[in-house]
Amino acid sequence: MLIDSTRGYRPLWRFFRVFAPTFFGARSRAVYVYMALLHLLITALFPIHVGLGLLLPTTTRADLFRCLTMTMLSLSCSLKHYAQIWRLPDMLEIERILGQLDKCVQSEEEHQYYRNTLQKQMDRITGCIYSSYVFVYGLSVPIAIFTLLTDPRKLLYDAYVPFDWRTGGLPYYGIFAYQYLCVLVKGFVGLTNDVYSPLTLCNVAGHMHLFSIRMSRLGYGKMPESRTYQQQRLYFEDYRLLMRMLQLTRKIISPVQLVQTVFCGLSMCIIVSNMTFYELNNTVLVFNGFLLAVVCLQIFPSCYFASVVTEQMEQLPYAIFSGNWYEQSRRYRQNVFVFTELTLRHAEQPIMAGGLIVINLNTFFATVKMAYSLFAVVSQVKVNESR
Repeated sequence: MLIDSTRGYRPLWRFFRVFAPTFFGARSRAVYVYMALLHLLITALFPIHVGLGLLLPTTTRADLFRCLTMTMLSLSCSLKHYAQIWRLPDMLEIERILGQLDKCVQSEEEHQYYRNTLQKQMDRITGCIYSSYVFVYGLSVPIAIFTLLTDPRKLLYDAYVPFDWRTGGLPYYGIFAYQYLCVLVKGFVGLTNDVYSPLTLCNVAGHMHLFSIRMSRLGYGKMPESRTYQQQRLYFEDYRLLMRMLQLTRKIISPVQLVQTVFCGLSMCIIVSNMTFYELNNTVLVFNGFLLAVVCLQIFPSCYFASVVTEQMEQLPYAIFSGNWYEQSRRYRQNVFVFTELTLRHAEQPIMAGGLIVINLNTFFATVKMAYSLFAVVSQVKVNESR
């Protein structure tokens, strides 16, 4: 079968061409104007626009939590977007490395693993995240229509506006359209953030396992010793490519995951507090419930596949020693011992978020616990106010 580990990235590159056309060679004046408007009015100003709404004296508690949720989500989305756009050259290099590693897959066992495990995992990640975004943003359409028809007039979010929009007409519809457009653009930007990290970690883990399969079979065929030694040297080159891809992955996802971990915990706390204490409308409750699920999906897949990468790195020395190294020449055995020491040293280097937080499943559970702790504080404040 055709091995193509890069196919999951193709939709993402379509979004990157929209958000960063200058990186792909577009240099016209219209493109520069478009980029300035996109990053100034949406990426930078929208979090400020919604965040200043928290200071409005007319904001109710329910609207306060809604504005706070959107401020957190949009601010984290903007920070992750800038961190990711900065690493577009590294992303292209990862795709080139994946293309080289795909050509190394040869045996039937490797093809079966790719077809039955790696390919299904990639489809599961992208399908689950895409479906959640389609549902949430599809549900936002009737909510926007309902808000638009509300009397007295309301915006999607009680944000700061430097002119009086309550008179209706063009000012009201203009700021309403601006808010909804920003929400949609933030959704597409968030999609690229949330898909890339787990998809790349999944590919790293999958190709490490494929490499382990090749190493565990090395030396068992009826090949001359010189041919086996040459094959060993080729596999060392495959490992160099794997480590280069892992190094680039760490550089790309490290700042993204740091922002994601912090803001996901805060967002979960705010959403749950909003649902528990202030939102009574069933439609809004359902929307917030699915929004909470999307926030969890932002962090869980990356934590899970980071744990899988760590596990595969720890299993690699065992795969090397599973090969038929003991019947080979002294030079071959020395290479095996040195290579094993190298893999053991690399296995001790965890995947970090911003150099501060180790990314694994424990990180996900710690984030949920942090959100629960903040929720407990909000609950106590609410109880004290009601007395």
